[in-house]
Amino acid sequence: MNEKMKRTLCHAVIYLFAFSVAAVAFYPFFVMIISSTHDNYNIVAKINVLPGNKFKENFERLTQNIDLTRGILNSLMLAVIVTVVQNYFTMMAAYAFSKFEFKGKKFLFSVVLVAMMLPGQLGIIGFYKEIQAMKLLNNYFTLIVPTISNCFAVFFYKQFIDGALPNELIEAAVMDGCTELKIFHRITIPLVIPALVTQGVMTFIGNWNSYLTPLIVLNDQKKFTLPLMIATVRDSTHSDYGAQYVGMLVSIIPMVIVYAFASKVIMEKIAIGAAVKG
Repeated sequence: MNEKMKRTLCHAVIYLFAFSVAAVAFYPFFVMIISSTHDNYNIVAKINVLPGNKFKENFERLTQNIDLTRGILNSLMLAVIVTVVQNYFTMMAAYAFSKFEFKGKKFLFSVVLVAMMLPGQLGIIGFYKEIQAMKLLNNYFTLIVPTISNCFAVFFYKQFIDGALPNELIEAAVMDGCTELKIFHRITIPLVIPALVTQGVMTFIGNWNSYLTPLIVLNDQKKFTLPLMIATVRDSTHSDYGAQYVGMLVSIIPMVIVYAFASKVIMEKIAIGAAVKG
């Protein structure tokens, strides 16, 4: 086998592998799109590969069961607020870990790393008991404030700041009379915009799709996020899968829009962040 044939075979294997990965990743979306056009019987009893003609009926039942606009606005409000609050304060903590020297710094950062590895579901019972005791159930405040302590975001920003913000720049700013807050707002944040875009998009998507925490905190349907509203869609006897699939299809539209505008930045900056960590 000559060199040209080897290269051709190698390229064919790579393309086949890439196509297989793409097909596996797209399959859940394909099922969702196809199922949104069928009725409950066909969704449950058959494997559907071709679109049906029930999309309009499913959408009408969805809008009859839930206030779709309110659900979108609730989810959008929470996702935007959490994205802003979480990224601002975690970046501030990361800046302190990166550039300040204080007693217990290594130990505290080790705690952050350990907490980052623990699944959030472990503390869900304690979290519920605590907010119940504080009478903070059915309150958006409960869904916003705890997100400030996102350990992965602190780690991510610290690694980026370590490589992107030289100490000499901070020393020059101090000599010019800048306070710590001015240095943070006017120097640090502009320099870490690439990391901010990456983590911001991840935070927005994660909170837009959040289901478990809103489920245990909220009990007023008017405050439900879109995923919660979709989960409540039922007919007289059981879940209305056709309408739920339409709701899921509607819910991913903002994610597709966000990712379409930010995908290039996300991929580039994740690669940069990995290089910085290395």
